[in-house]
Amino acid sequence: MKRYYLFLLFAALPVYAVLYAQASLITNIPNRKTTSLNGSWQYIADPYETGFYDYRFKERKEDDKEAFWNSDIQVNRWDRKEHGYIDKYSLNVPGDLNSQKPEFLYYEGTVWYKKSFDYNKSSEANRLFLYFGAVNYRADVYLNGKKLGFHIGGFTPFNFEIPATFLKEKDNFLVVKVDNKRGKDEVPTVNTDWWNYGGITRTVELVEVPSAFIEEFTLQLKKPEPGEMPKTKNAIAAGKIKFNGTVPANFIVEIPELKLKKTVAAKDAVTDFSFVLPTVQLWSTELPKLYNVIVTAGNDRTEDKIGFRTIEANGNNVLLNGKPVFMRGISIHGEIAQEGRRASGTKDAALLLNEAKELGCNMVRLAHYPHDEAMTRMADSLGILVWSEIPVYWTINFSSNEVYQKAAAQLTEMITRDYNRASVIIWSVGNETPISTVRTAFMKNLIQAARLLDSTRMISAALEVNYNSGKNVNLIDDPLGEFVDLVAFNEYLGWYGGLPGNCRTANWVTPYNKPLFISETGAGAKEGVHADSLTIFSEEYQEWYYKEQVAMLKRMPQNFVGISPWVMVDFRSPKRNNPTYQEGWNRKGLYSSEGKKKKAFYILQAYYKEMMTR
Repeated sequence: MKRYYLFLLFAALPVYAVLYAQASLITNIPNRKTTSLNGSWQYIADPYETGFYDYRFKERKEDDKEAFWNSDIQVNRWDRKEHGYIDKYSLNVPGDLNSQKPEFLYYEGTVWYKKSFDYNKSSEANRLFLYFGAVNYRADVYLNGKKLGFHIGGFTPFNFEIPATFLKEKDNFLVVKVDNKRGKDEVPTVNTDWWNYGGITRTVELVEVPSAFIEEFTLQLKKPEPGEMPKTKNAIAAGKIKFNGTVPANFIVEIPELKLKKTVAAKDAVTDFSFVLPTVQLWSTELPKLYNVIVTAGNDRTEDKIGFRTIEANGNNVLLNGKPVFMRGISIHGEIAQEGRRASGTKDAALLLNEAKELGCNMVRLAHYPHDEAMTRMADSLGILVWSEIPVYWTINFSSNEVYQKAAAQLTEMITRDYNRASVIIWSVGNETPISTVRTAFMKNLIQAARLLDSTRMISAALEVNYNSGKNVNLIDDPLGEFVDLVAFNEYLGWYGGLPGNCRTANWVTPYNKPLFISETGAGAKEGVHADSLTIFSEEYQEWYYKEQVAMLKRMPQNFVGISPWVMVDFRSPKRNNPTYQEGWNRKGLYSSEGKKKKAFYILQAYYKEMMTR
């Protein structure tokens, strides 16, 4: 087993360089010069992948006329064309393909998307990138018949530089081969408890930048010493600037509201810097203050709204700005249940986060994958703490270096995109992964990689529970607990075993001297089904479950710092097949799939109101 530890450790070291796209990620897209390619795209459903492979199942050559990335226009009457894109077959982007056509409801496989567009760069000296917010799961991208590259991972952004020779002023055609088939060596793997929405699910943009430009910049308060209170006067802010192209002599960093303008000497393609903020209002859940931060370098200028705060696990507590915070959370899927589709954009983020606010939450667990960037940006403005997670879920192949690299790439893209989001306080490297030596090495390496990328936040995962440690004692001794900052665990006493009343004698113990967090708990109920509290799937059973959970929470150990029950809204899951109560839906939501509150909603809401006063 030692070989696995060494194998995975070495695999983890260059994680920040292993990205499944041809160009390193450009951040802060909402505040750059962009041209949207969203809207209606033509498509071809291709379950046999005829457009990608020939009849010998060999990948087609680039100039193959029958390749679906090439033009479908018939030049001569005798030209044989066995593919074509027409408006009759169109899908909206961003958007999942499964919710847009009845025939795609449970489709997993290849769909080709095509978008035609004209484009003139504002300056020939500028460079042009094609940016995708997310495509599930593999995207092969072609422009005017030339392959730009491919990306693997369904929930994180990626971009390609468009060579000048690839682009025309008129009649460009962009083709994306989208494949959402599940695979045993993918992340997530074949077995999940949610629906695998396929398609170009998030925004697509052309991003124009100068020949040399600011690819990424980060800025946060310097992490305090353990237990140290953050300063509101003369606080130290630290960050980095990643530059693409010939590096200028200096960068200028400005925060106009603070009348601060600093010159930073450029050191290399990546420049670390720090400076003193004469005064600052800290970002918090009560006052989510954001400052406009502007970075200028040569001919490039970019800006972002950033909140300054500190977060740390310290002894029994999680400290936000040096003060203990109790996380009144809820787990959320990136889905709009009322329409049975993947969530995308500001409007959907507002719907989901305001539902959480109505419940009384100050925290959300964005499960089980990175959500749309609109979610974390809106959480910043609303003052909602965020747990953000990669889909290392259940039973991925922990012995595979290829799988590790896929997980590490998604981790890198998640952290890179959202580093500046004050709301994000926890990076999670996985959920309910079965304990083994190989698994623990895999997860430990992800934790180490996350800390290399971002040392200012907590790192966690939803851990396994030992229910056989002794009478009425449930032990959270998962060996991964040694490496995380926050010991989080999922428990379903009274749903996956026993009855809710079993909570009355349950005790929770961990050998780790760290804050303790319940990352999931819940019971299913079909909204509108009423019976006595012993009837499974009734609202009364779910209500009883939450009553017993709340009573148990009130006698949790001193290091208990919060909970994110499962789940805010019913969500689609092909694993859930009770024909009366589920019909392909996981019914653990406190809101129904129609957006109606169940009785248990009010139990948790009352508990959160009580906790607000403590």
